[in-house]
Amino acid sequence: MEGTEGGEAGPETGREAIIRAARRAFTLRPYAEVTMRGIAAAAGVSPSLIVKRFGSKEALFNTVVDFRPAADELFSAPLDDLGRHLVLTMVDLRDRLRGDPLLRVVFSLGIEDERTLLRARFREQVTDRLAEVLTGPEARLRAELVSGQLLGLGATLSLHRPDGATAHTTAERLADLYAPGIQHLVDGG
Repeated sequence: MEGTEGGEAGPETGREAIIRAARRAFTLRPYAEVTMRGIAAAAGVSPSLIVKRFGSKEALFNTVVDFRPAADELFSAPLDDLGRHLVLTMVDLRDRLRGDPLLRVVFSLGIEDERTLLRARFREQVTDRLAEVLTGPEARLRAELVSGQLLGLGATLSLHRPDGATAHTTAERLADLYAPGIQHLVDGG
């Protein structure tokens, strides 16, 4: 990514680069070991831009552990088409964000308190939110299984790109193959 004078990127690009670098940093290292300078270097921006955009390391961390923006997009379809929408949206989000919007919950290497917070936010903002909109029996169980399917899709896409079969398959074809299983869970099987 090219930056502007002072190493700061454009308005949206800079914010996205900072969040992407912060997600990676907070996933791979405990909170105490993550520095604003390190995130800035990885994002190709100045540390002052991070402070200007987010205020503090804690505020940036809270932005990174917020799954609501991804959940808003993921759950923005009617239940009868949710399975397909989830697959297509996951692929789209991965491409736009240049990384998986959910998978960090699995691979976080932070201390126990950080992992617990990350998992609690995921549960509240993704799994519980889905359980609230599902109809029929065992909504909570089905929501957990759908969340697991989405994490599995993200892991598969991460493991097999850029040279695996998933890298050479369209999002529509992935949805043709993967969405029926998710939809079965959404419908209550």
